[in-house]
Amino acid sequence: MNLSRTLLTLALAAAPLVAATPTPKPILGVDRAYLDPSVSPCRDFYAYANGTFDKVPIPGEYASYGVNQEIDERNEAILKAILETAARTGGAKGTVAQRVGDFYASGMDEAGIEKAGLQPLAPLFAAIAALKTPADLTAGIGRLQMLGIHAGFGFGVQVDDKDSSAMIASFWQGGLGLPERDYYLRPGKEAEAIRQAYVAHMGQIFELAGDTPAQARTEAQAVMALETKLAQASRTLVALRDPQANYHKVARTDLAALAPGFDWAGFAATVGLPASQAHVLVGQPEFYKALGTLLASEPVATWQTYLRWNVLRAAAPYLGSAFVKENFAFYGRALSGTTELKPRWKRVLYATDRALGEDVGQLYVKAAFSPEAKARVLQMVEFHKEAMRARILAADWMGEATKQQAIRKLEAIRAKVGYPDRWRDYRGLEVSRLPYVLNVQAGAAFEFRRQMAKLGKPVDRDEWHMTPQTNNAYYDPSMNEIVLPAGILQPPFFDEKADDASNYGALASTIGHELTHGFDDQGRQYDWQGNLKDWWTEADAKRFEARADHIVKQYDAFEVLPGLHINGKQTLGENIADIGGLRVSYEAFKLAARGKDLKSIDGFTPDQRFFIAFAQGWRTNQRPEALRLGVTTDVHSPVRWRVIGPVADFPEFRKAFGCAEAPAGQARTAIW
Repeated sequence: MNLSRTLLTLALAAAPLVAATPTPKPILGVDRAYLDPSVSPCRDFYAYANGTFDKVPIPGEYASYGVNQEIDERNEAILKAILETAARTGGAKGTVAQRVGDFYASGMDEAGIEKAGLQPLAPLFAAIAALKTPADLTAGIGRLQMLGIHAGFGFGVQVDDKDSSAMIASFWQGGLGLPERDYYLRPGKEAEAIRQAYVAHMGQIFELAGDTPAQARTEAQAVMALETKLAQASRTLVALRDPQANYHKVARTDLAALAPGFDWAGFAATVGLPASQAHVLVGQPEFYKALGTLLASEPVATWQTYLRWNVLRAAAPYLGSAFVKENFAFYGRALSGTTELKPRWKRVLYATDRALGEDVGQLYVKAAFSPEAKARVLQMVEFHKEAMRARILAADWMGEATKQQAIRKLEAIRAKVGYPDRWRDYRGLEVSRLPYVLNVQAGAAFEFRRQMAKLGKPVDRDEWHMTPQTNNAYYDPSMNEIVLPAGILQPPFFDEKADDASNYGALASTIGHELTHGFDDQGRQYDWQGNLKDWWTEADAKRFEARADHIVKQYDAFEVLPGLHINGKQTLGENIADIGGLRVSYEAFKLAARGKDLKSIDGFTPDQRFFIAFAQGWRTNQRPEALRLGVTTDVHSPVRWRVIGPVADFPEFRKAFGCAEAPAGQARTAIW
């Protein structure tokens, strides 16, 4: 804590970057303006809590608009003031002010970006054109991976799932330009229309890169054919949710036998994988076997076109306006229904955040998150852990031996709140006011080197995988920790001035949710140290799976659009966390309220405020395209059902709103 505050003081001394921070607009946790009293809360609680908001139009730049976007907009205003000040005033070379200021300024220099054109990418295109053999191709893919371009497959460094004390290199399926494999394989007119739009989009990008229309069409079709073969070798989203089935620790000496067509040694040499790393993880071995075959069977020219496409696709948002508009036309308008491109300052802001997240974060927390807020949230986490402990001990379906292991895991869960105690060091990342796309590539290359440097070193348990200004949270099973950035601990999710009913209800989808992830269908497979290890008795595991199957069937029955249902298996982990998170947060609220004389506020009892804050924390309007995209690619259920599902079998909710008991067959079996 002292180190982070010292660094922050030094950073702020370099330039007064937070002086012009705007006053945030208040957002209430319980707001009567959004209620629709004509709807019975017992029939459709989401519509009751948010029915008036349903009439709010979605701004053109959004595929979905709701409470999260309201928080984002307030955070963005704070960050914009910081970045514009840094770009205007600058700082000495190597300071936080210089890095974030120059990065942001380069992205806002539209004239310079247009003038540079594709010239910054010329060395990459030349290197791709020089590839002649399958071995060359593997090395070429490696050079792109080092720039954060996941062509062909995914590669990175992670905690070893079965040895949480060690870092290990990891290979997984990837290399697709569409959101996931089923977009290439799913039958039907809508799926075919997306595929045709994708081919047309690639053709337009190739034309912008200087190819003739006929040549561009041929290239786009060749890329689509190759990506379809990669998709055919890929696992489904449901299959990817099984951590045991996707864990394959392979000796490097055995990789050639696993996928002989893939030049493993050449790739390792290109990316600098140390020889001391005797093993790697290969998530989906069959994918790499197919990839090796394709590297040899597909013409080198086809692979060159595919790699060139990957460079263009990755760079398009950071190039001239023609590339930006065409990239948006497909990935924004066609896939998610967004009608307007976000303002340039927002797009550059998020690129700066990706490259220099903790530099920006040092400045953000000064403006948006107090030490008092952090202390209160940490106290809330402790009440949640106490409530979860009681849930485990009260689980009549779980045996004593498994309960003791679950309690051990719960007690070991670490909570990171607000911002890191030690800020990331970006020395070695050269940022200037040169072409924007080169700064983006430099940021990705720096991150690649930073990740590779972890190999052979102890796991850094103080590292954060989200920036402090991020409006999100996560549970990491290998670290056995929940991480709650300052960016999400904002009104209405958390308000230092709000009552406990509002805060606990609104944060049910954050603290309770992330804590429950440690005990969902995936998280439960990791032990208290973060190792992928079975700590359940066989009987208890079967009882867990039986209860999980009830949740699968519950969500399978939800129809999002005519004929489009939620996939209960694909969303199972998040649904367990939603249902359990609400229960744990409610009981944590009761623990926090012990000995307090809670009063009704604005006509609502404390329990009613808790549940309304929970539901209003999900208020969001979504375009049909965004709904369809989410159902097919997301492991989360759409927002409406993230309210309806958890309250379906919640007696205290029914009591709070005077609802009758759930009809026979409607009540579900919760796990936690």
